[in-house]
This record gives sequence, structure tokens and C-alpha cells, in this order.
Amino acid sequence: MTHLFTFVILAFLLVLLPGPDYVMITKNTLKDGTQAGMRTLFGTCTALCAHTTFAVVGLSAIIVKSAFLFSTFKIIGAVYLFYLGVKALLSMRKISANSLQQTEKETNTKQEPNFRQGFLTNLLNPKVAVFFLTFLPQFVNPNENTLISFTLLGVIYILITFTFFVVYVLLINRIKMFMEKESTQKAIQCVSGIVLIAFGVKLALEKA
Repeated sequence: MTHLFTFVILAFLLVLLPGPDYVMITKNTLKDGTQAGMRTLFGTCTALCAHTTFAVVGLSAIIVKSAFLFSTFKIIGAVYLFYLGVKALLSMRKISANSLQQTEKETNTKQEPNFRQGFLTNLLNPKVAVFFLTFLPQFVNPNENTLISFTLLGVIYILITFTFFVVYVLLINRIKMFMEKESTQKAIQCVSGIVLIAFGVKLALEKA
């Protein structure tokens, strides 16, 4: 494996770029707190583990090279993002000052949805598969064990993603008192919904 330091720097810069994962983690953290953001992040990182595995065994290559599979995966991902966006917009009607105070029981019921949202948002994005197949190989020496190198790069990318978003979630939570205002919550849901729908449309129009 060559240019590891360069890979780490570029991977960090790529993690900083806004995307569906960014929106989902931000929305859930601001709406339901640190635990919701962390559960969403764990879902995202689990999906990245799956993408790394798919890339190592060659499944991602099949998806990328097959126009039909790529388009199918893309449409499913776009529909899911669109669904989340519409759901966020509709939830604006349900927000009230009282509903912002979550009970422990209500918080526990959100564990699965938060994780699932983070997992599916990332897993159903074929652009992530393309990233793993086009970006990572540039830093693998074909004369070395490519299986180990590919896996290591994937793990490094996941660790960078996890570390960045843990800090990000904690910072967001520091300003949660302001974010708990009903007007702010409605604005968050509105902006998140519009952005998620936009990402869904963009993904649907993406060419294979």
C-alpha cells in the first residue's frame, strides 16, 4: 500500500463533503439528541463496512459494471431518500413544545429507526460503491496483498468517518438548547426534508 498519508488526508476531506449521511446524522441529532445521532452514525459505519466487504469480494464491481443493477440500486436509494425527505416535511405538523421532551420509553423505540436510517441511506447509495472501487484502488500496490490493503484502506476510511461524526454530533448537541425551540425544530425538519428530496432526485438522475 502506497501513499497512506495522502489517502488519510484525502479521505478526511471527502468525509467533510456534505451528503445524505451528513443530513441524516444532523437531522436526527438535532431532533432527538446525541444518542439518536450516534445510532445513525453506527448505521452509516455498518453500511460502510458492508461496502468495504462488497468491494473486496468484487460485488461492487458487478453493480458498477452492470447498468441494470446500478440503475436498480440507484432508484431504490433515491426513493428511500425521497421518502425520508417527505417524512421529515410531514413531521413538521407534529412538532410541539411538549413533544420535544422525549421519555425514556420513546427514546428506546427510536433506536432501530435511527440505525436503520443511517444504514439504508448509505447502503442504498451506489455512489459509495463507485467511490470504493475508484478511489481506494489508487492507493493499493498491485505487487502487495491487495485483499489486505483494500480491507485496511476501507477500515481507515470508516474510522475517519466515525471519528469526525462523533465530534460533530457532540458539538451539535452543545447547541441543542437553542435547537429545542419549536420554530427551530420545524425549520430543521423543513430544510432536512428539502435537502433529502433533492439528494434523492439527484441520485435518481445520476448516470451509470
